[in-house]
Amino acid sequence: MFELLGIPPQALFGQLLLGLINGSFYAMLSLGLAIIFGLLNIINFTHGAQYMLGAFVAWMLLNFLGIGYWWALLLAPLIVGATGIVIERLLISRLYHLDHLYGLLLTFGLALILQGVLRNEYGISGLPYGMPSALSGGQNLGFMFLPNYRGWIIVASLVVCLGTWFVIEKTRLGAYLRAATENPTLVGAFGINVPLMITLTYGFGVALAGFAGVLAAPIYAVNPNMGADLIIVVFAVVVIGGMGSIMGSILTGFGLGLIEGLTRVFYPEGSAVVIFVIMAIVLMIKPAGLFGRTA
Repeated sequence: MFELLGIPPQALFGQLLLGLINGSFYAMLSLGLAIIFGLLNIINFTHGAQYMLGAFVAWMLLNFLGIGYWWALLLAPLIVGATGIVIERLLISRLYHLDHLYGLLLTFGLALILQGVLRNEYGISGLPYGMPSALSGGQNLGFMFLPNYRGWIIVASLVVCLGTWFVIEKTRLGAYLRAATENPTLVGAFGINVPLMITLTYGFGVALAGFAGVLAAPIYAVNPNMGADLIIVVFAVVVIGGMGSIMGSILTGFGLGLIEGLTRVFYPEGSAVVIFVIMAIVLMIKPAGLFGRTA
């Protein structure tokens, strides 16, 4: 069939792989946004900058301290998550009782500041970050060549996304967290420190962005604009999946990545806008998103 359409199978599967990798980043980033919005009611426009910060922290750990990829994969999300906790305590916590617009403007301003600082310091040229030697090379699958590092990104993303969904939806900790967002006074009466729980939740959502940034560092150029280029698409993914829907963000992220890859094969000119076309269609049919619930 593909030969009749003039498209070699290698090209098709190659673009599907690329779409799956993009979908992995869409899923991880939209998952963090969904957690922060769904549980804290904050539209975190800083998320793209925090993804970029994860890549920069990994680059700094390597070049200034000699800390390689695997330790950076652990340390960078913790560092970025800690900055998120500071931001939540000092700034965002003051906005919980206000309209969403205040949080959006605050986080948008923070993103501009963070990008501006790193742009002035390092410029806009991409900084190289080598992939770990253990993940170099690839596998010949017969119908396509799968680079090991690309495969690792997909596996790591699936594990992180599904693990996060399980904790929030299926464990007692997740139940406490969801209850705290609905009725913090009642949950606090059981001796649970609700403000601390909310702060740690924001830090975890930010750490997810930092983790995605470290994964992205070896395949994308580490630069101050890498988050700004992605955040609009990720917000579209969140809207399509349903604002605040954890599983909706995961499934939509991977699904839209694959659709984007297929569009590159059959109609390359439309690949840059296909996600936004889908968003417009979904909003017309189901304004709350595919997995969202109408208030």
